[in-house]
Amino acid sequence: MELKEFKSYAKVNLFLKIVGVRGNYHELFSRFLRVNSLYDTLYFVEENRGKFHIDGDFNFSQNSNIIYKTLLSLLDRIDNRKRAEIEEFLKTFTLKVDKRIPMMAGLGGGSSNSATFLNMIDRIFGLKLSIEEKIEIVKDLGSDIIFFLYDIDSANVYGTGETIKPFNDNSIASIEVYTPEIECNTGAVYSNFRNSFFNITPIEEVEYLADMSSLEIYRTLSREFANDLFLPALDIYPDLVKHQKDSYLFSGSGSSFFEIRS
Repeated sequence: MELKEFKSYAKVNLFLKIVGVRGNYHELFSRFLRVNSLYDTLYFVEENRGKFHIDGDFNFSQNSNIIYKTLLSLLDRIDNRKRAEIEEFLKTFTLKVDKRIPMMAGLGGGSSNSATFLNMIDRIFGLKLSIEEKIEIVKDLGSDIIFFLYDIDSANVYGTGETIKPFNDNSIASIEVYTPEIECNTGAVYSNFRNSFFNITPIEEVEYLADMSSLEIYRTLSREFANDLFLPALDIYPDLVKHQKDSYLFSGSGSSFFEIRS
């Protein structure tokens, strides 16, 4: 059994267009970019607590932690022998999460933690889960998780996050992220979009973005056009205006801004 540290990377949305609705869900077309310079670190340390414990700088209960929910979903889908092996291990090993990705910041930190934890358990215990099996485990836990299951730097993402099309792109040297001390509630931002800013962009009008390099998109799109959630977020959190710069785009439902360097 190999125990080591795993990096749980942040992401930014180079663009985020809402192209449809599916019940209470919004269908998206987006370019996800992994931020290789910003990540949490997950690892196990021997510590006999008699039950699974997550040690990290979280401001919510363990039962609400997406990592814990990922574990429960995994255990429901594996055979009894492997389940017992994992449960016994987790009684004597604590999961440490060194948090560097800000929470409620549009960077996918929780989703990344979920995917990284699942990949950790898969590797440590030799589960040999297929990507389809992993998607089945996490699909109801968060829309961004599936992207993080893949070891890729960028992808065009469709639907509610279930369709990932890797995009090979060498136009980016680095991504610099700036996160103000503002926590944006994703649910509130989406609700504000639907209630006050509702506008569906037919995917036919923006599908040309799928073939453009990330650097070209970054240099071409305005902040307002690139992200359909920017104005709804700004409406709820007006202090965001103090932190924007001409070179910044806005990630997800916020509150992070970013710039790309070539």
